[in-house]
Amino acid sequence: MKHSGGAARQKDNAVPDKLAELRYEIALASRMIAYEGVLDAFGHVSARHPTDPGRYLLPRARSPELVEPADVLEFTLDSELAGRSTERQFSERVIHGEIYKARPDVMAVCHHHGSAIMPYCITGEPYAPVFHLGAAPGQVVPFWNQRDEFGDTNMLVVKREEGASLARALGKHTMVLMRNHGATVVAPDPRQLVFRCIYSCRNAEYQTEAKRIGTVGTLTPGEIDKASMLNFQPNVVARTWEYWTVRLGKAGELPSRGGPAQNTAKARSLPVARSKAGKRSSPAKRQKGKVGRKK
Repeated sequence: MKHSGGAARQKDNAVPDKLAELRYEIALASRMIAYEGVLDAFGHVSARHPTDPGRYLLPRARSPELVEPADVLEFTLDSELAGRSTERQFSERVIHGEIYKARPDVMAVCHHHGSAIMPYCITGEPYAPVFHLGAAPGQVVPFWNQRDEFGDTNMLVVKREEGASLARALGKHTMVLMRNHGATVVAPDPRQLVFRCIYSCRNAEYQTEAKRIGTVGTLTPGEIDKASMLNFQPNVVARTWEYWTVRLGKAGELPSRGGPAQNTAKARSLPVARSKAGKRSSPAKRQKGKVGRKK
């Protein structure tokens, strides 16, 4: 009996550890996507709860590049806060809740306004994979026009019915473009989500640049399918996750792995990178080659 009790305690202890690890991954993914130039002061990354599919985890309303594990809150699929918190919440959290509700297979969501993807949201020009890593979103990237159902709005997705409409437009696909607003990307885990967000913006950048030279040669449907399968092989995802983690580490931008008290204290600070002269440097200056930023 003593042995079984110990095993039960070990099982109980595994749940909070798994939850803590996912909170860290959300913070790390948020910072990665921001550091690579897709997210800025706006946008957000979430993940479905690791043991309760009827809930999801999303940071408090904070710039993605500053997110700490202690910032990550828990919500129901109706996007109601589970538990107590005095922190401000993202007004567009319904994007996440309604997608998780409509798509049981989705385990991670990112909403962003990446500068490389915005021309396609503004013009309605179809996103088309133009190199193998750009095949990450798949063959079809649907386009959602909020005005079709809801008329003139402030362009934010703040009502559940708006989030549900966006989820319907996304359908079975992995990315949806939002008219004059941005993009929403989904994946089976945070690591694949980061890959899709970064490389879809990289592809959009290449597609735009190629148009300035001449006719754009896109991948065939068969090439897209085969490249997508290759892109999400475990060794490929692990390589990119390691690469972006090391880049954050070299920049001193990794989230804290400390306990709740340490994380909460750090969450109140606003860390900035400094140049050799000791002055504050912008994210663009820290990394000239970030996705979607003009060189």
